[in-house]
Amino acid sequence: MIMSNIIKQIEQEEMARLTQAKEIPDFRTGDTLRVHCRITEGAKTRIQAFEGVCLGRQGAGYNEMFIVRKISSGEGVERGFPLYSPLVEKIEVVRKGRVRRAKIYYLRERSGKSARITERKD
Repeated sequence: MIMSNIIKQIEQEEMARLTQAKEIPDFRTGDTLRVHCRITEGAKTRIQAFEGVCLGRQGAGYNEMFIVRKISSGEGVERGFPLYSPLVEKIEVVRKGRVRRAKIYYLRERSGKSARITERKD
């Protein structure tokens, strides 16, 4: 019991340290996100944007992750990002989607008009 409290405290401190420089927006499943990710190729680093629909969030606290899916050259590409990763520079919410599930993995089998998500009016 005491050990888990120490671990939670360390995780809270690390999350606070990582969120000082960047702001994590409030987003949900179904939102279209633009994730600016740091990519290292050899000795060079650059920022690359990955824009797609958030399929779901999993985990809690420091270990929280989210999955983003986009269509690239007619092929679906999914990528999981740790929420508090130092490789994630910035997360932008492009549009808010209205879905009725926590995980929208059913989009994997859909394409075209059936894969559209209606916009949420907040």
